[in-house]
Amino acid sequence: MSAFLPLATLASSLLTAAVIFVLPEGAVRTRTVLNLAAALVKLVLVIWMARGLIAGEVYAVEFPVAEGLSFVLRVDALGLTFAGLSSLLWLFTTIYAIGYLEDSPNRRRFFGFFSLCVASTLGISLAGNLFTLLIFYELLTLSTYPLVAHRGTPQALAAATVYLRYTLSAGLVLMIGMVALQILAGDQRFGQYESLAALDPSHHGLLIGLFWVLILGFGVKAALVPLHGWLPRAMVAPAPVSALLHAVAVVKAGAFGIVRLVYDVYGIGFSAALGVLDGLVVIAAVTIVYGSVRALTQQELKPRLAFSTVSQVSYIVLGIGLFGPLGTIAALAHLLHQGLMKVTLFFCAGNYAEELGIHRIDELDGVGRRMPLSSLAFTVGALGMIGMPPLVGFITKWTLGMGAVQAEMPWVIAVLVASTLLNAAYFLPIVDRLWFRRGPAHGIGAWPAERAPSRLETSAWLLVPALVTALLSLLGGMLAGLPFSPLQWATRVANQNYLAP
Repeated sequence: MSAFLPLATLASSLLTAAVIFVLPEGAVRTRTVLNLAAALVKLVLVIWMARGLIAGEVYAVEFPVAEGLSFVLRVDALGLTFAGLSSLLWLFTTIYAIGYLEDSPNRRRFFGFFSLCVASTLGISLAGNLFTLLIFYELLTLSTYPLVAHRGTPQALAAATVYLRYTLSAGLVLMIGMVALQILAGDQRFGQYESLAALDPSHHGLLIGLFWVLILGFGVKAALVPLHGWLPRAMVAPAPVSALLHAVAVVKAGAFGIVRLVYDVYGIGFSAALGVLDGLVVIAAVTIVYGSVRALTQQELKPRLAFSTVSQVSYIVLGIGLFGPLGTIAALAHLLHQGLMKVTLFFCAGNYAEELGIHRIDELDGVGRRMPLSSLAFTVGALGMIGMPPLVGFITKWTLGMGAVQAEMPWVIAVLVASTLLNAAYFLPIVDRLWFRRGPAHGIGAWPAERAPSRLETSAWLLVPALVTALLSLLGGMLAGLPFSPLQWATRVANQNYLAP
C-alpha cells in the first residue's frame, strides 16, 4: 500500500490521458465522464494519503536509475499541500473546461494534454528528490505547450513558442544545477539537507552559486522579474488554460520548486547561514511592486490578471526569505490562498468573454446587472487579492506583515502596503465598472459578442466552479482558525517539518 497510492495517484491522470488520445473526437460524453471520474479519483487518493500521513503512515516508492541516482516518489506534508491544491482546483478546472470547450474543435488533443499536465503537477508534488522533480518539471513544460497553442492562431503559436523558449531554457539551467549538486554531494533527497551543510566551508561559495543557478531555473515558471516575460503573452490561451498556468500548475510549480530548494535541499537554517535569503526577499519585493505597477497599466482584463499573478506569487518567495516561523507559515498558506483567488478571477474573466465577448476592462460597464453571480465571484476574488478581511488574501498579508516584524525587516511592511494600494488601484475600478456604471442598452448585440440569454447567466459548467472557488476564498479566511483551513494546514506543515528545534 505504501508504494501503491503514489503510483495510483499518478496513474489516474496518465492512464486517462492515454485513453483520451485514442478516443474519437466525437466521443464527447465518454470523454466527459472519464475526465470527471479521473479528477474525483485523484482528489480521493490525495485525501486518503493526507489522512494516512497524519496517522503516521509512510508512502514511498523508489526505482534505481543509475549508480547513486534513483527515481523516487515520497509523500510528505509539503508535497501533499501542493498535491491537494492542484487536485481540488483541477476538479473545478476540468468542470469549467468541459463547458468552455463545448463547441470547440480538437477537444481530444486538449483534454489529453490537460490530463498529462495534471500528472506532471502531481509528479512534482510527490517527487522525493531533485532528479525526479526535474523529470516532471520538464514533462509539465512539454504538456502545457500544446494547451497554450490550442487555438492555432498566429498569436497563440507565437505565445507558445515564447513559453517553450523560456521554460526549456529554465529546464536546462535546472539540470546543470542538479548535476553539479549530484557531483558535489550525491543524490539530493528532499529533507536530507544535512549533506550540504556538512560539506567543507571551502565549498560554500560554490553552493551559493548553485543556489542561484537553481533559483534561475525555478524562477522562470514562478515568473520572478525579469524572468516573467512568457506569462502575459500566454494570455491568448483559452480561459481554462489561463487558470491552469496561474493558479493550478505552472506558476505554482515554480514557486513550489523554490520552497523545496530552500527547505528540503539546502535547509532554511543553512540557506540563512549562506546569506542567500536576503537576496530572495529583495527579488520578491521588486517582483511584487513591478507586477502591480504593470497590472495598473493594462487595459485588457486577462493581461491585468497576468501581471497580478507576477506580483502575488512572489508573496510565497517573500515569506520564505523572511526566515522565521510566521514567514514560513505565510508562504505555505499563500501557496493555497493565491490558487483559490486567482482561479476564481480567471473563471469569471472566461465567463465574460464566453457569454458577452468582453476582453477589455472598459467593456465591463454594467456587467454586474447582466451577470450578477459571476460578478459577485469576481468581486470576492478581487477583494481577496487586495487583502480585505475576512478573505484569504487578508490572512496572507497579515501573517506576512507579522513575519516581517518578527524578522526585523520593517521595510517589507512598506512593500506590502504599497502592493495593497496598487492592488486596490487596479482591481477597484473593475469592481466599480461591474456594479456602479451604466451598461449598454438591453437587447442582443448590446455587448461586443453577446450570446442569446439562457435560464442562467451562463452555462452551469462555467458558473458553478467560479462560485465554489469564490466561496472557498471566503470560508478559508473566515474559518482560518479551524483545523483544516489552509492557514492551519500550513502551520501544521511548518511546525512538523521546518520549525522543529
